[in-house]
Amino acid sequence: MRVAFLGSPEFAVPCLRALAGAHEVALVVSQPDKPAGRGGELRAPAVKLAAQELGLPVIQPRSARTGELAQALAACGAELAVVVAYGKILPPAVLAAVPRGCINVHASLLPAYRGAAPVQWAVIRGERTTGVAIMQLDEGMDTGPVYLAREVAIDPDETAGELLARLAPIGAAALLDAIAAIAAGTARAAPQDHARATMAPMLAKADGAIDFARPAVEVAARIRGVDPWPGAHALLRGQVVKLFRARAVAGSGAPGAVLAIDGDGVRVACGDGAVAIRDVQVPGRKRMAAAQLATGRGLAVGDVLAAPPREAPA
Repeated sequence: MRVAFLGSPEFAVPCLRALAGAHEVALVVSQPDKPAGRGGELRAPAVKLAAQELGLPVIQPRSARTGELAQALAACGAELAVVVAYGKILPPAVLAAVPRGCINVHASLLPAYRGAAPVQWAVIRGERTTGVAIMQLDEGMDTGPVYLAREVAIDPDETAGELLARLAPIGAAALLDAIAAIAAGTARAAPQDHARATMAPMLAKADGAIDFARPAVEVAARIRGVDPWPGAHALLRGQVVKLFRARAVAGSGAPGAVLAIDGDGVRVACGDGAVAIRDVQVPGRKRMAAAQLATGRGLAVGDVLAAPPREAPA
């Protein structure tokens, strides 16, 4: 089948590669290059780089609503458009630009976790399972009918970044299955139960602020769920520090108090229980094991990790 592909981040790359190996990709659409790093140099999206490696034509329209995108899709001769984490809401003209419309690879078991950050919020909220769904896009926010879904267990210590990477090839395989069914005329898209929908809004830097007054299970889940972005952070000796690799453990004390530091990390009291945080990063230094930081006296039993102000940088 001749298809067009719309996507931007690394999560979308396995889907693009799978499509290029099984179908004719007529056009790849990605977001514009964006400034990155301290120098602000322009960085190309992962999908653009993969498309160039595969020798596929790429466009990067600044808006999906000017008519440029709809015209390009109509002109490329694609029968179907595949959308994977493109990062822009598609207007009706784009959805109707190819004969079979647009299908989407979404990293949740719809109608759960509709929105921009489904994997992150699934981890933050302590879900035990998630998955990928292949759906027909409509004008709503992840509200279209679903062709198929693949369920995946969430490992207890898994970060959002690790889970997203694990879901990407599963989504690619599911995508090929869905397209095969569409091509054969056997695909059946089931409407979502909108009454059961939950939302997964885009994360902000403030979502990484850790409040140790919360129960340990919630604190550990949030630290994992905001890894790698925006990153978990708290105040230590008046400085913002980043926190990595947390799990709930036994312990009690004033919320935020450092109870122990050993090979498992720094044990910090929470509102109920404690968390063991394996790695810490202080300003101006690399991420390191908590025990290593303690050796340099950057962390000690009796220190207090406090919730930073909401405007504190991550």
